[in-house]
Order: sequence, then C-alpha cells, then structure tokens
Amino acid sequence: MMRLDGKTALITGAARGIGLAFARAYVAEGARVAIADIDIGRARGAADEIGEGAIAVEMDVTSQSSIDTGVEAAVEGLGRIDILINNAAIFTAAPITEITREDYDRAFSVNVSGTLFTLQAVARHMIDRGIKGRIINMASQAGRRGEPLVAVYCSTKAAVISLTQSAGLNLISHGINVNAISPGVVDGEHWDGVDAFFAKYEGKAPGQKKAEVGVAVPFGRMGTADDLTGMAVFLASDEARYIVAQTYNVDGGQWMS
Repeated sequence: MMRLDGKTALITGAARGIGLAFARAYVAEGARVAIADIDIGRARGAADEIGEGAIAVEMDVTSQSSIDTGVEAAVEGLGRIDILINNAAIFTAAPITEITREDYDRAFSVNVSGTLFTLQAVARHMIDRGIKGRIINMASQAGRRGEPLVAVYCSTKAAVISLTQSAGLNLISHGINVNAISPGVVDGEHWDGVDAFFAKYEGKAPGQKKAEVGVAVPFGRMGTADDLTGMAVFLASDEARYIVAQTYNVDGGQWMS
C-alpha cells in the first residue's frame, strides 16, 4: 500500500528544486498534489511533467489575497487539502553593515510571513472540514546557528523553527500535526545564487564555496532534493501521527540536536 494513498497536498515553491522533488515523491506514494508557485508557467510545466495527480496553482506567499486565492484553487482542484508543505523561500547574504531594510523585509515576507499565513489559511480549511491534517515547514541548518554573512536568512529560518513549535502546540488540539524539516546544504540551481554571494563577500572564485561546503559535510557530499523526500513522506504519513512541533535535521550530519 502506498503511504499517502488518497491524500491531497499543497506544496509552495514547488515548480522546481526541493518542492518539485516533494511533489514527485508524493504522487509516487499515491497523493494528488497542487504545485503552487509565483511562476505559474513553470508550475504548469511541472504539473504536466508529473502528469495525472498534479495540478498547478499560482501563489505569491507575500500577498494575502494570493495565498487565499491559491488555497481556494487547490481545494477546488483537489477537493480538499490534507497536507501542506511550506517550501517557498529565498536566500540572501551580506555583512551586518551592508544589510538593507528592503532585503530584510523581502526575506521575512517570503520566509516567515509567507510560511505563517499560508499555514494559517490551510489550517482554517482543515479545521472547517474536520481534517486531521499534516503541515510541514521547511527550516534550515541556518536556523540552528548564526553565520557571519547570513544574519537575515539565519534569522528567518530560526523564526520558522519557533513558529513550527508554537503552531504545532496550538493546532494539535484540532488533530493537525505541524513539524519541520531542516536541510543542510542542498545542491541545485539555487546554489548558483548562493555561491555568488560568497564569491562577492569572501573573494572566492565561482564554485569555490560550493566545493568547500560539500567537502565539509560529514556524509561526504552536499545533499540533494531527493535526500529530503523520505522525511517529507514520513511526516505526512500516519506513521508520524504522534510527532508534534518537531524540526528534523536531514543534513548529512552537519548539525546534531
């Protein structure tokens, strides 16, 4: 029996990378998924690639009206939402003396407010329908500690861990389990941008930072999106019904807690 047979899921930021890997894994386990993304064209392409069991939904998590409309579209297309993965996020880096309010506001708007208010909208749907749902937030090892050039991003992911704890304790009274996944360094196209930040501020050659962080992982390499799918499936399954308000490290041994 497939572990998510008959379930439905909304996954934000799912048109590529980790979110798309989650969507593929969920459909393979019997779920139907709504691929939510600000880039609706790319979301439609991802849904077409997955085929039956996937639909595309336009959503900008920095806009409440877009969140509400996206959740409504997912419910219309899937019938209900049993699982939410808050995956949409952006990365930023700068020395403390060069952080701008615009950069700070943008990162918190996507990574924290986007997570909170998408969670809220889906939780309201679950409560109204009596759905004993699962909500999974994407944290990061960056939320476990500060880093010299990554104050804003680290702060947003620390906030996601704290939000997971508070929302988990609050929503379990409705039978809704809220937990989070904390990846380490995950390879993918987003790393071109991450690498560029460090090339700028640390004077490294393009690709040097990426190579360094890969070597530093105890497992021996950077993670991949597929390394995270097992935890995402587990936390959405009935096997995780007694797990509440936890953040799981899936990082090749980079952080121990």
